[in-house]
Amino acid sequence: MKRAKWLAIDMSTTQTQKPTLRVNLDNHPITRAMRDGRVISDIVNLDYCGPSPAHNGFKAMLRENAFNAGELAIVTFLQAKAFGKPYVLLPAPILGRLQHHCAVYNSAFGELLPKDIEGKKVGVRSYAQTTGLWVRGILRHEYGVDLDKVTWTTLEDGHLAEYVDPPFCERLPRCTSIAQRMLDGELAAALLGAPDMPKDARVRTLIPDAQIAAKDWFARENVVPINHMFVVHQDLSKRHPEIVRDIYRMILESREQAEGLPALFPPIGLEANRKGLQLAIDWAFEQQIIPHKLSVEELFDDVTGSLG
Repeated sequence: MKRAKWLAIDMSTTQTQKPTLRVNLDNHPITRAMRDGRVISDIVNLDYCGPSPAHNGFKAMLRENAFNAGELAIVTFLQAKAFGKPYVLLPAPILGRLQHHCAVYNSAFGELLPKDIEGKKVGVRSYAQTTGLWVRGILRHEYGVDLDKVTWTTLEDGHLAEYVDPPFCERLPRCTSIAQRMLDGELAAALLGAPDMPKDARVRTLIPDAQIAAKDWFARENVVPINHMFVVHQDLSKRHPEIVRDIYRMILESREQAEGLPALFPPIGLEANRKGLQLAIDWAFEQQIIPHKLSVEELFDDVTGSLG
């Protein structure tokens, strides 16, 4: 395993020289004030050198230690922790949303209800994609769908080299459009985020009245599913906890200045996110995305677990 690049930096700095960390963090509402310089640190420089979208940098973060810190999909982080990768979680969600509307189908081929996808093919960018985890968990626990009876067709492998898709997954040819295959009827349904959702009048949500169903689910569970959270390399947390605490302070201040944040968004803090994190762990294990269950506590260390 390659050493994190920040370890090559001289961390004994003067007041005029601050260490620089390589950060994979996209320009989201919560992070915009950090990215545009309204929120800065007196003790560290953050080099926002990751790609956009940020998920294109997840493999480099976990396989090459290319970044010292940044956002990471919660499912990818759970896999990283399960396979012993050297990153720890900050209790700071970067992205999150209600997910019911992300399962769609082409109504031109007839009405489709959640249970109807059993025995059929459903597309998702990656089986270990976070949106896929949340939607499948909802389909299973709210609508009784037997997920193992669905053929999950994917475009990409997981971000970790150690992970292998379950046997009921099937890889599509490269450069395939899942949305187009769904529209053409080659896939019964698809799990899609906003950037990939086709603007087509024939598209319907697999979950009836998805927006209402999502709000009802939130009212019962009091959880907004987390997509991305902030992580740091464990050596940074061990050797320079003051930097980690200041990064957390920056996230909080940037979040306070965010515009366009949905009314329902994951909260800040370990305890406030405990139920959502536990749900992600449980569903990731059920869906064969992680090899064993984790506790919420082991996602953090003594420094990051005390934040907030």
